[in-house]
Amino acid sequence: MVYYLLSFSAELENLTDLQPRGGCDDPTYPYYFKVKCESCGETSLKETCVMISEEVPLPTGRGTAHLVQKCKLCGREGTIQMITGQGQPLTLEQSQKEEFAKLMIFDSRGFALTDFSFADGWKVQSLEGTIFDVDLSAGEFAEYDEKGECPVGIVNLRAKFSVVKKHERRGGRDVYI
Repeated sequence: MVYYLLSFSAELENLTDLQPRGGCDDPTYPYYFKVKCESCGETSLKETCVMISEEVPLPTGRGTAHLVQKCKLCGREGTIQMITGQGQPLTLEQSQKEEFAKLMIFDSRGFALTDFSFADGWKVQSLEGTIFDVDLSAGEFAEYDEKGECPVGIVNLRAKFSVVKKHERRGGRDVYI
């Protein structure tokens, strides 16, 4: 099993706390990305979609996963399980430092995860407290904050998957580094 951390960054103008509309653990937010078979190296042509709220039974009958899929080239089966409680909104301070914010951890068996695609279903807050519902499928967002009397925007969206390790803590949550 390999744990993949999906993290993201963007340039925020007069905005903070960029995250999926229902928070980082939004059960209805669709995560779109491509998968690469760890057996034969084939990368899917189409994006795969997973959501926290959608689970399917494992072929073994023991447990569930958020995705069970076969490689179209070699037929090897892979699974993906989403691990909640690790994400955090992207703040203006992180944006200014060009830092990435953690969004989600994926426990992937048989697939490497690549090419995350931003979609609709995000929210962000202006420095004056106005909440904006944001569609990031175009790769940017621009609006005017009436309350703050200033332009607001999101550009230079970036996302990356990186392999992390699970460290168990006694009596507490698991930590992924």
